[in-house]
Amino acid sequence: MPKLLKNPVLIDRYDNPNSIARINVPALLRYLTTKMKLFCFLIAVIFSILVNFPTYAETSHQSFYCKDRKLGWHFYCEDRKSKSTSNKTSTPLSPILPPTSPKDFQTAQEEIQSIRTELQELRAEAVLRPTETSVKTYITFQREQLDRASLFSDVWRRVIWANPELDYTLIRPVGQSSKRNWIDDRRSQQEAVLKNLHERYGLMYVYASTCSACGVFSPILHNFSSTFSLDIKAISTDGGANSYFPEAVINQGQIAKLGITDLRVPAVLLFDSFTETLTPISFGVVSETELIERIYVLTQLDPGGDY
Repeated sequence: MPKLLKNPVLIDRYDNPNSIARINVPALLRYLTTKMKLFCFLIAVIFSILVNFPTYAETSHQSFYCKDRKLGWHFYCEDRKSKSTSNKTSTPLSPILPPTSPKDFQTAQEEIQSIRTELQELRAEAVLRPTETSVKTYITFQREQLDRASLFSDVWRRVIWANPELDYTLIRPVGQSSKRNWIDDRRSQQEAVLKNLHERYGLMYVYASTCSACGVFSPILHNFSSTFSLDIKAISTDGGANSYFPEAVINQGQIAKLGITDLRVPAVLLFDSFTETLTPISFGVVSETELIERIYVLTQLDPGGDY
């Protein structure tokens, strides 16, 4: 009988061929563990070969096909993902900026217009279909706009208080006591100017005897000229006399020679003896106070200087 290799698992079989083999459990476990380690090692070697084979093949393919050609990723000579990743890492990210497109940007005027449109739409909806929801929605939105207007008004007055150069009431007061004081100062300035006005200026008065407004205005103008010693040259358009201006002359083309084509009576014009020019003061009936104000403004203030 040929000699068999001794199997450590079947101890009794080799020691005594006639005996029944007994299994050595510890030895069997060691045997199986050894075989399992060998099997796992072989699997790891095979897996490593399979994983590294595409890289090797790709490297060989690139060195054979892509060397010195620079074909790019379109010909699979470069990895598109790696290239894009390298570009992202090399280029810093730009900050996110607010939209600047005209479609995305709304000016303040456009915003105001949209608010007005929405308010009108809500009001129309509440009027046409006055449900509790529609009316409440309109009142709520309207209240929001009123609050916005109140906030603007409050900020406005705070700015005026803190910046006196912006306060127009310092130029033209609106308070009762301050306004009365400003009017008194203004009247003093006007009277001082008008007392010396006759040295340079005179008045031209054009009237008609059939004009009822002229009959009302003639005594006002006469009293005004007497107060400030102003010379008045009266011209009658229809040749009628005037008891307040007995030295009036009849219009015989004098008005047209002065360049006045459309004249409404009664009319008062201011004549400047230095420049020999006529400046219209009033047409129709005005008060003596208004005459003083107009003459003072036209002779002493530049346009815009009173505001």
